[in-house]
Amino acid sequence: MKTDIKLSGVGGQGILSIATVIGQAATSAGLHLKQAEVHGMSQRGGDVQSDLRLSDQAICSDQIALGTADLIVSMEPMEALRYLPWLGPDGVVVTSSRPFVNIPDYPGEEALLAELDSLPRVARLDIEQKARDLGAPRSANMVLLGMAARHMTILTPEQLRAAIRAVFSAKGRKVVEDNIKAFDAGYESIQ
Repeated sequence: MKTDIKLSGVGGQGILSIATVIGQAATSAGLHLKQAEVHGMSQRGGDVQSDLRLSDQAICSDQIALGTADLIVSMEPMEALRYLPWLGPDGVVVTSSRPFVNIPDYPGEEALLAELDSLPRVARLDIEQKARDLGAPRSANMVLLGMAARHMTILTPEQLRAAIRAVFSAKGRKVVEDNIKAFDAGYESIQ
């Protein structure tokens, strides 16, 4: 069993935390894990992307080949579209529906969402609003991870929850609880 995940977003949105939680869950589950270099993280507002490859067999490369990703998980809709060439034929796009307008010629929201909705397998949600509604506005990334968990058969939701507890435990019980609550809300938003 193997799952290739392309993570994307904008610096400061929590992509690295998603990668850390998935990595922790994979390691605890005894899976092989490769992660490609994360780009753009040094600039808040800049493009951030990472390849995560999980398998029960050895993995040779840390980069996902074009047209082979099982999941594109994106904190930002335009960034999800940017990485479509990596999506495999049966792949799923899981993304926030709220644009992060950080360039002058950012496309119109209606056109952006229409392009996403034209894809055969897409799950989108205003994860920022969902996190605010939960009283945990800094946990939008865990809402997105919960949505992605529906499509990540290599890891169970409980393995991901345990990883959230491990990764955020140093920040205190409230932060852990907020992130679990956000993960569960994202998971429950996808049927």
